[in-house]
Amino acid sequence: MELELQKKFLDNPKLYEHLKQNSGWIKILNRNPNAFKDFEESMKEMYKERATDKVDEMLDNIDLITTFLNAMK
Repeated sequence: MELELQKKFLDNPKLYEHLKQNSGWIKILNRNPNAFKDFEESMKEMYKERATDKVDEMLDNIDLITTFLNAMK
């Protein structure tokens, strides 16, 4: 694996953890380092770090607060 990719894994613990849990990516990244973007998207999907996931979480929190406030009436 290229040194640049190894450094990215060491700098970001979530990327490294995702690589350990999905070891098939090691072979893919060794053969095609340009697949790192796909790997990173896979990690974001797993850890729910995409923008849509954050919006959904915020809406869920707003709904929870609204429900709580309605129950307090």
